[in-house]
Amino acid sequence: METLAPDNFSRETIIQLLDNNGLTSWFQPIFNRRTGAVFGYEALARLRDPGGRAADIAALFQKAQAEGLVSSLDMLCRENAFCRAVELGLAEVPAYLYVNICPATLMHPEHRGGLTDRLAEECGIAKERIILELTEQEAIRNYDLFKRSVEHYRDRGYKIAIDDFGAGYGGLKMLSIIQPDYVKVDRHFITGIDHDSFKYNLVDAIATVCHKLGITVIAEGIERPEELETVARFDIDLLQGYLLGRPAPELLRQEMAPVVREREAVAGCANSLKPCAIGNTVRYVEPLGPGQLLMEAFQRFKEDPDQNGLPVVDGGRVLGMLSRMDFLEKELVGPCGYGFALSAHRRIHEVLGGEYLLVDAATPVEEVVRRVKARRGRHLYDDICVAQHGRYLGTVAIAALLDAITQRSIQLARGSNPLTGLPGNEFIQRTITNLIEQRVDFDVCYIDIDDFKPYNDYYGFEKGDQVLKRLGQLIVDIVQPNESDRFRFVGHIGGDDFIVVTRSLLSYPACQRIVRGFTQMLAEFHGMPELEQGYYLATDRQGQLRRIALLSLSIGIVGTGECVVQSYGELAFLASGVKRAAKQEKGCSIVRNRREIAQSPVLPQANEAA
Repeated sequence: METLAPDNFSRETIIQLLDNNGLTSWFQPIFNRRTGAVFGYEALARLRDPGGRAADIAALFQKAQAEGLVSSLDMLCRENAFCRAVELGLAEVPAYLYVNICPATLMHPEHRGGLTDRLAEECGIAKERIILELTEQEAIRNYDLFKRSVEHYRDRGYKIAIDDFGAGYGGLKMLSIIQPDYVKVDRHFITGIDHDSFKYNLVDAIATVCHKLGITVIAEGIERPEELETVARFDIDLLQGYLLGRPAPELLRQEMAPVVREREAVAGCANSLKPCAIGNTVRYVEPLGPGQLLMEAFQRFKEDPDQNGLPVVDGGRVLGMLSRMDFLEKELVGPCGYGFALSAHRRIHEVLGGEYLLVDAATPVEEVVRRVKARRGRHLYDDICVAQHGRYLGTVAIAALLDAITQRSIQLARGSNPLTGLPGNEFIQRTITNLIEQRVDFDVCYIDIDDFKPYNDYYGFEKGDQVLKRLGQLIVDIVQPNESDRFRFVGHIGGDDFIVVTRSLLSYPACQRIVRGFTQMLAEFHGMPELEQGYYLATDRQGQLRRIALLSLSIGIVGTGECVVQSYGELAFLASGVKRAAKQEKGCSIVRNRREIAQSPVLPQANEAA
C-alpha cells in the first residue's frame, strides 16, 4: 500500500486533527492458534475522513515526530482506542486490548505518567487486559530511560509487547532490555515464508529463542493459507493477518478454525526416513511445575522406581531437571538426615539450579552423546531434556540413547557401500529428504567418472576398484573434514557415481579441488606414457582398436536456492540432467544448473564454456 509523504500533513493540519479529534480506532483480531478463539484486538488509528487510508497514519506520525507533536498524537490515539473498545463491548468478551505506543512518547519531556492509568480506570478496562505494543521502527538513544519507562508500566500491571520485531533498530538488544511478554514477528518475515527458506529459518530461530525465554510469539501479516500452515510448524501461539480477520470499525466476534499440529509419532532410528535425531527416541514425561511442593516430586519418584529424572517446566519452557539421586540425597535426606522433615513445605523452584542437559529434538544422537560425555561425573547418567522450537517435548534416558546409537551403527554398516565405506543410496535419500523438509538452501554435486567401463576392461577390475577408493577418499578429505557437519555430506551412489551435499558457496570451489586432485592421480591410474600422450589404445567391445581418453570427471551441481525442489526424486532428476550436460564436454567439466559450465584450469584439453 502506498504511503503518503510527510509533507502531505502540515503542522497546522496535525494541530487541527488534535484539537478536533479527527482520528478514530479500528480493531484487528488476534487469534489463538490452538482454540481458534479471539485472543485480543489490536487498536489501529484511522482518520475519521472517509477518504483516509491506513497508510496515511504512518505519514502522519512521521510528520508529527518531526514537528515535536508525536506525544500528543500518540496520547490521542491511545484515548480513542480505550474509549472506542469499551463502546464496542470489550468488557463482554474475554480478550486483551493491544495498544500501540511510540518509544519516543515514553521518553518525551512532556510525557506525563498516570494518564494511561486514568484512561483505563475511566473506561473500566483492567490494566491486566491491556498490552502495550512498543514499535521497533525508530532508534532508541537512551536505553536506560526507556527501560525505566517500560518498567513503570509493567509495575502498574500492563503487559508489554514488541511490535514489528526484526524490522527496526532495536532487535535483540531491545528484546534483552525490556524482556517483553509478547513479540510480534514483523509481516516482512511472514510474507512468502512458505517458499523462502531464509525467512523460514529466521522465524524458526526467533520462535525458538522466545519460547526458551517464556515469551509469547505472535505472527502478523498472514495473508495466504500456505503462510498459515508454515507458521503453525513453529508452534507459534498467536496469529494475525488479513487471511484471518481484517481491521474493522467494530470488534469482530467470529472464530477461526483451530490450527493444531499434533505431536508427530516418534519412530525408532532404524525405521526413520530421516537421520537419527534425538527426537526419534524421546519419551513424554509429565513435567512438574516450579510452584509444586517437593513432596509431590518425591511421590512421583516413589511411584516409579525406574524414573531417573523429572523435568520442571513453566508454560512450555524447560526450567531444569530433578535428578533422582541428587534430589533424594540432597533435598529429601540432607547431610544430617533431617531433610525430609524440613522439605515438607518447600517448593520445587527453591531447589532448581543444578546441572541438566537440554537439547533440541533435531540434534543428531551422535552430537548428544558428545555433550553427555562432556558432563561431570555424577551427572553423566542423568536423563536428557528435549525441546522442539524451544518448548518441552519429553526426555531421553541414557539407556535409550545407547540403544539409538547401537541402531545407528548397525544402520550405517548395512547402508554403506562395501567398496568405499561411504553412505549408499538409502542414506543419501534420507539426508537430502531431511534437508529439503527443513527448508535449508544447499547444493548437490553429482560426480561421475568418464570412460570408466573401458578403463575396467583394459586395466582390470582390481585397478578400477582402486580408482573408486582413491576418488572416494579424495572427496571426503576435501568436502568433509568435520564429520558432524550435516552440510558436508559425501555418498557413493554405486559404480563410478558419487554425490556431495554442501552449502551453496562451498560447492563449486570444492568441485574444482576434487578435479585438480583427481587429475594429479592420473599418472598413478594410467602410467606416465599414457599420461604424456593423453590417451591409451584398447580394443573396444566390438573388437575395434581405438583411442580411449584418460579418466576424467563430469560434475553436475544443482542448488535448491536456485531451483524450487519439493522432493528427493525431483532433485535427483535435475542432478542427473545437469550431469549429462557436463558429460557433453571433453575432459573434466563442472556444470551448474545447466546454465554455468566451467572447466578446471589444470586441464588444457577441456573446452571453454560458452
